[in-house]
Amino acid sequence: MKQAYKYGTAARLMRYVQVDTQSDPHSEASPTTEKQKDLSRMLVAELQQMGVQDAAMDNFGYVYATIPSNTEKAVPVICFCAHVDTAPDCSGENVKPILHEQFDGSNIVLPDDPSQVLNLDNHPYLSTHLGESIITASGNTLLGADDKAGVAIIMSMAAALMDASAPKHGAIKLLFTPDEEVGKGTANIDLQKLGADFAYTLDGGECGSLEDETFSADACTVTFYGVSAHPGYAKGKMVNAMKMAADFLHQLPKDRWCPEKTDGREGFVHPVSCSGNAEKVLVELIMRDFNEEGLLEYASTLRKMAEEVLRAYPGGHFEMKVQEQYRNMKQVLDRFPHIVQYAAEAYQRAGIEVRRESIRGGTDGSRLSFMGLPCPNLFTGMQAIHSKQEWIGVADMEKSVAMLLELVQVWEENAPSVIE
Repeated sequence: MKQAYKYGTAARLMRYVQVDTQSDPHSEASPTTEKQKDLSRMLVAELQQMGVQDAAMDNFGYVYATIPSNTEKAVPVICFCAHVDTAPDCSGENVKPILHEQFDGSNIVLPDDPSQVLNLDNHPYLSTHLGESIITASGNTLLGADDKAGVAIIMSMAAALMDASAPKHGAIKLLFTPDEEVGKGTANIDLQKLGADFAYTLDGGECGSLEDETFSADACTVTFYGVSAHPGYAKGKMVNAMKMAADFLHQLPKDRWCPEKTDGREGFVHPVSCSGNAEKVLVELIMRDFNEEGLLEYASTLRKMAEEVLRAYPGGHFEMKVQEQYRNMKQVLDRFPHIVQYAAEAYQRAGIEVRRESIRGGTDGSRLSFMGLPCPNLFTGMQAIHSKQEWIGVADMEKSVAMLLELVQVWEENAPSVIE
């Protein structure tokens, strides 16, 4: 493994991904898995070696750290945030990162599972990395660039800012969170302890993407209640909740409203779980839309569908509950347009073409924005996340570090006053 890259970010990533930090959606602990703390402890030690004196991990696995200001200006305190956990969708145990140097466009066959092949047809973005280096796993696991690439990029930025030759900047806060992949990344953040005015997550994809909008999201549970009876004597008595749930799910549109048929700014309703028996069945769904009005429409339609089911099953009944998950961070970010404007300027100064995009999902920044810490999302370069074919271009990571170093200068240059 070579470490001769400008910011050493590739070496950091390849070190971090070998630490198993998979989170657990079924755990009630905080963090959901103790092993996430293994990487958090590593980050604290590395930050302390850089000279970041207050770097520490709390009981929940969050890492907080401060890079002191080196300017006399009263610059707003900016936080950079990434999550240490990897997704439960694909194994994150015994990750073996591979550095593929001078990619020539030919197929990349992952050695531990030759059926896992990366090529320009199934990964068109690879074409932007011809002649450059990319990193993959070995074929049995995900890579973990989501979001250890973000972690590595922030750590490289921190090393540069702790150097005596660092550009002028205000106080910079670093935050590394657990459990983002299971929707609990902000559950135990202490914003007062963090002490930041604005933030950026490093959890985006292609180079140049700048994301200031997410889905709004609700969870919906529909519970169908039947009537149990001995099947040998059930005539006129039994109401089968499993059949009620099946009829309900069958009503969901096949050509719209679903993730497999939507993209861009289209929302969707997605059934994620169905469990139970003839007496009681629980159907769990998620609803996503960029507008809250869309979520209300989905919920209203789902209720009408359940009511329609009852007409064919007299004696049965249902309960429906809708729970807010997160909201479109654009509602907050539009009140602070300079946060995104400064990021766009930093991209341009680093020679990166800006592409303002909307996230068909959510980030820690969604919740942080509504918790009082406005927080758009910046690119890392990660691709094919949550899969065995996950990969990332080294050049993208280096560009991200360069962009962050420009960004802290933009904030310092635009600071309105000088400390007296």
